[in-house]
Amino acid sequence: MFEENYLSSAINQFSQYKNLGEKAIAQIPDEKIDWQYNPESNSIATIVKHMTGNMLSRFTDFLTSDGEKTWRNRDAEFENEQLSGEKLIARWNDGWACLFDALQKLSGEDLSKKIKIRNEEHTVMEAINRQLTHYAYHIGQIVFIGKMICNDQWETLSIPKGNSAVFNAKKGIL
Repeated sequence: MFEENYLSSAINQFSQYKNLGEKAIAQIPDEKIDWQYNPESNSIATIVKHMTGNMLSRFTDFLTSDGEKTWRNRDAEFENEQLSGEKLIARWNDGWACLFDALQKLSGEDLSKKIKIRNEEHTVMEAINRQLTHYAYHIGQIVFIGKMICNDQWETLSIPKGNSAVFNAKKGIL
């Protein structure tokens, strides 16, 4: 029972982060998708390329091969590339589809199985947690960069500043 609840919860959390990222990306004009704060920082396009490469590598043959595939070129994920919003979302969706397909095939018994990521052993549950925190980190970056790009045109994705009491009242919280 715990195992099935964990898998359901993990899938739900990944879905929530995917949706948050999509709401942020939807606010970014195509011509700003590759904007960088400075040469050392990543653009939203670069972060999406990296996340997609990571998802495809980690979740392809999830239970049977190392999560760092020989065909992955991680360094290339951080090279600047002009991407249209349409191409960016297509890549984004490819990565998430691979992740959700792999997770939906798992059973509760799979959670204690051992897999490898970069030749380092993890239980399936540890690997899922590792990726959940990794993607949450990058979604936070996407949201932050989006706020910088959009400035006062940004539409908040959470409770607006100064509106916590109104939100809590709607939820019946004192």
